Amino acid sequence: MDIIKLLLIFACIALVMKFNKPLYMSIAAGIAAAIVLYGINAIEALRLMAMGTFSKDTLYLVLAFYSITFLQRMMEKRGHIVLAEKSLNNLFNNRRINAMIAPFIIGLLPSAGAVLIAAPIVDNSVGDYLNKEERTFVTSYYRHISEAFLPTYSSILLALNLSGVDMTSFVSAMLPMVVVLFLLGYWLYIRKIPRDTGMPPSDDKIKEIKNIIVSLWAIALSIIIILVFKITVHLAVIPVIILSFLLNKFSFEEIKPMFKSAFEAKLIMNTIIIMIFKEVLAFTGLIERLPEHLSMLPVPSIVIFALVAFLGALVAGSQGSIALAIPLAYVAIPDGGVVLLVLIMSMIYISMQISPMHICLSIITEHYGTPFIDLVKKTMPIVIAFVIISSAYSYLLYLIL
Repeated sequence: MDIIKLLLIFACIALVMKFNKPLYMSIAAGIAAAIVLYGINAIEALRLMAMGTFSKDTLYLVLAFYSITFLQRMMEKRGHIVLAEKSLNNLFNNRRINAMIAPFIIGLLPSAGAVLIAAPIVDNSVGDYLNKEERTFVTSYYRHISEAFLPTYSSILLALNLSGVDMTSFVSAMLPMVVVLFLLGYWLYIRKIPRDTGMPPSDDKIKEIKNIIVSLWAIALSIIIILVFKITVHLAVIPVIILSFLLNKFSFEEIKPMFKSAFEAKLIMNTIIIMIFKEVLAFTGLIERLPEHLSMLPVPSIVIFALVAFLGALVAGSQGSIALAIPLAYVAIPDGGVVLLVLIMSMIYISMQISPMHICLSIITEHYGTPFIDLVKKTMPIVIAFVIISSAYSYLLYLIL
């Protein structure tokens, strides 16, 4: 029955999406369906809503979005985003490289709000050669590649901790999959963009590198603070905002409007609704029972855990799926090592690119005004290709190691 109920919940989400409604309305429909299907009483439902709204995780997410958006406003005010885009143009003189590398570099910052910094650079790079849905995909897709392997992300650190796999071994083993991700996006969309920027190449490469440093130092410093001090995003970004205020000689009159403009009401609404949905699903026990249901399938155990990882990310997000799939997988396959982790994390990563639980997707679709279902359609060919390639790669690693 759980599988049928899960399908009905997602059918409700998909149905609302079909009418081009905002993501928060679609997820709200899923919440309502889960409450009805699992017979959650009104008092319990209100308690779960309060937990999802006021939990520490939700608060930290909202603060991270707000601080990153505030930093973005400061960068825009001083023309740093435009300068970064121009310098990348002058350095490589290649639209395709700009469209891939800029969001990837900005994506090193482990915050959902970073995708909004990448968006204008991608827009300037691709021009009118990609439509709105394709630009939404390119911005989101390349910004997230770093999440597949870099230990700047809490999900990767959690996976390494639960599996006991060495960090260097995992990162090294994932690098071929990173190349595959770049190539899949290039083959489907990026190659539509002409290489030529229409500008003469720069004769002073050192100057362009300096301009990129000047433009993106705030993001780089935020990343360094997060890695060195292992603190939350908003606590890392706030001192960078203060430093930017001083170094870039902002006046209080310039800064004052940013306190309001950095507050994105729809983004915060999406975040809260998704966190409530997560609480409701956890309460039903569906996520914990998922492996038991899938174990009834007549397929090898490693395929079962790949399915658990993929479906878990779809309904519970990356960290929920990691917490569910990895302990179970390593109990069943204790000698799985780096091979098992590569397979599980590949499934979780690619599932997150179409998951309604993925906060970044709600941000970028809201920014571009693209229906969530349209982004999923643009992403599905890559999801299918990557599932096949990463499965084959994991089997090859198993034979070699």
